[in-house]
Amino acid sequence: MKIAPQRVASLHYRLTNEHGEVLDDSRQRDQPLEYLHGHDNLMAGLERALDGQSPGAELSVTLAPADAYGPRDESLVREVGRQSFPVDNLTPGMRFQTPGDAGPQIVTVVEVRGDSVVIDTNHPLAGERLSYRIEVLSVRDATRAELAKGNPLPPGTAASTVEDRKVL
Repeated sequence: MKIAPQRVASLHYRLTNEHGEVLDDSRQRDQPLEYLHGHDNLMAGLERALDGQSPGAELSVTLAPADAYGPRDESLVREVGRQSFPVDNLTPGMRFQTPGDAGPQIVTVVEVRGDSVVIDTNHPLAGERLSYRIEVLSVRDATRAELAKGNPLPPGTAASTVEDRKVL
């Protein structure tokens, strides 16, 4: 079975930046990534590269910033009041998750200036060229529940049973 819309693919991946630094490796966690193809669970560039792949396929994919987390936007670096933060001891590099216009966003502390803090709301990997080494482990039809939810359900979930898959 090949990766296509309405199917769940399981894969291992290794993510590196343009300097060859490993940013993430699913094998280190011994936990493959499962995603529902065609439901915006992955970056579009990765989905395009995986479309039509079969279990056992190994591929390398490099994404330009525009195809990954976007280019850096310096207008997203700004100064805010220190009272906006839940901790007293702020240091550069600290990250917080906050609500944003398009959902949760990561805020990185750039500099602490007395009563104000310079923050960066760019994604931490914005502006980075990213390379993935991927191995496709399995592909299966999604269940009705997974299609309704828009992502794979954990194994053993009542709504992700084999019987549900047979109805598709």
